[in-house]
Amino acid sequence: MRANPNPRLRRALAVLPPGASRRLIARGVKALPQVQRALDEGWVVVTLGTTNAYVAEELLGRPLDKARFCAGYIGAELSWVAPERRGKPLVLRKGQPTELGLDEAVKELGPGDVVIKGANVLDPYGVCGVFMASPMGGTVGMVAVPVLARGVEMVIPISCAKSVHSSVADLALELGIGRVEWAMGSGVGLFPLLGTVVTELEAVQSLYGVRALHVATGGVGPGTGAVTLLLVGEEASVERAFGELAQLAREEPPPQVG
Repeated sequence: MRANPNPRLRRALAVLPPGASRRLIARGVKALPQVQRALDEGWVVVTLGTTNAYVAEELLGRPLDKARFCAGYIGAELSWVAPERRGKPLVLRKGQPTELGLDEAVKELGPGDVVIKGANVLDPYGVCGVFMASPMGGTVGMVAVPVLARGVEMVIPISCAKSVHSSVADLALELGIGRVEWAMGSGVGLFPLLGTVVTELEAVQSLYGVRALHVATGGVGPGTGAVTLLLVGEEASVERAFGELAQLAREEPPPQVG
């Protein structure tokens, strides 16, 4: 058996079901310095998305109807939620909710402000991709270009469970609504999204000062869609992280949609 190369380091395995993963990521997003600064001084826009529902709850400090934050999902097929069944994106001005719609909020944004946009794909190079079922690009088409043009911060919460083996660039060039002859559900395009990526790994590092490694995705029963992490660090930090993640693992699963 190989000896521990650093006897001061401790290791722990944590299994995070989908609800726990999303809650952890949401807390990691809230802890980002740029998000904290924008909550104090500027604008924070949280677009629709299943993980973003948890982010919105963390920023507001109260529960929301998370099902209404879902715009599209992979069930038995690629599916999209009808607009009348969706809620509104969360738009905060100095930490306080506003009634602005997404198109109005985008016009207000500038350097130092933050847009939080989820993604569907995370490639081996840390690049994210967003599915587009709308011929005009949907939310990402409305937001991504102005964000880059104005120097707005883009934060991308995404689970390691959405990791793929292909590069987002290659997938984006192959996909396209008009290119797909057959589809289980909707045909889609893929938009490469640039910004600060927050997975379970970054969240664990920022919240607990512990290195996290992605060990496995998936399982059966309650573990369906789970992410398994290896935590590595000083004993006190790993013990704290493991204890809190064990509590977090009791988080209810994401709501059913469709």
